[in-house]
Amino acid sequence: MSTLTLDGDRDGLGRGARGAEHRSHALVHARVMLRRNLRHLQRYPSLTLMVMLMPLVFLLLFVYVFGGTLGSGLGSGMPAGLHGGRAAYADYVAPALILMSVAAAAQGTAIAVAQDMTEGVIARFRTMAVARSAVLTGHVVAATIQTLVGVAVVTAAAIGVGFRPHADPAEWLAALGVVLLLTLAVTWLCVGLGLSAKSVETASNSPMFLILLPFLGSGFVPTASLPAGMRWFAEYEPFTPVNETLRGLLTGTRIGDNLVITLAWCLGVAALSYAWSRRLYEREPKPR
Repeated sequence: MSTLTLDGDRDGLGRGARGAEHRSHALVHARVMLRRNLRHLQRYPSLTLMVMLMPLVFLLLFVYVFGGTLGSGLGSGMPAGLHGGRAAYADYVAPALILMSVAAAAQGTAIAVAQDMTEGVIARFRTMAVARSAVLTGHVVAATIQTLVGVAVVTAAAIGVGFRPHADPAEWLAALGVVLLLTLAVTWLCVGLGLSAKSVETASNSPMFLILLPFLGSGFVPTASLPAGMRWFAEYEPFTPVNETLRGLLTGTRIGDNLVITLAWCLGVAALSYAWSRRLYEREPKPR
């Protein structure tokens, strides 16, 4: 009996050691893949510039061209604390542009993954002794770093054109947490879109709805000002609670239950997209 027990203990310890070794190898492989993707971003800085360019263009357009009219004309429909004018509209629209920079970076991830698929890079990785999770994790972590750089630039530009956040350090940390959660959710979703795309062109177009959703929510105008059908969609689409949570943390408007809805949306999309991406990656390629 004692011999069986000792043998069982040794088997358990062996499995535990193998599991720890596997996790260690996966972390090493993930670091290698992260370094590969970061070098790719350094080699092609135009990709990061493109991530920042679109939100910056919309920032200047909506604050300086439309801001005076929208800020004054929609003053009664704005949340408490914002009373119209270009400066108030800068406070109102800045969170939506931060979220747009997250969506723009995620679109770049779909393109990068699709390039690896169509050029045979991922096919080669499948034949190597590389942890399967490491390849995708490298893309996601590199995209997260790129996204945070873009968010920092867009936030600084928004402050330069009149955005005046009232957040304390704890609220800034909470806002960063919301941005990170959204980044993980949409990045894993775009990894799946990149893996499922038949071409790089398809991968560049399929995430476009992520950039459009802030326009169809509370990002640029209050949902109360929208027609009935569009208002219903705007109130329940996922970017609206994320936008209201971020706006509340940065400018002091009411958050209500938007934080809980944001957590549910982001965690749900991240979990489902991660499972979908892993399934697509592990799927055997069809013979041509």
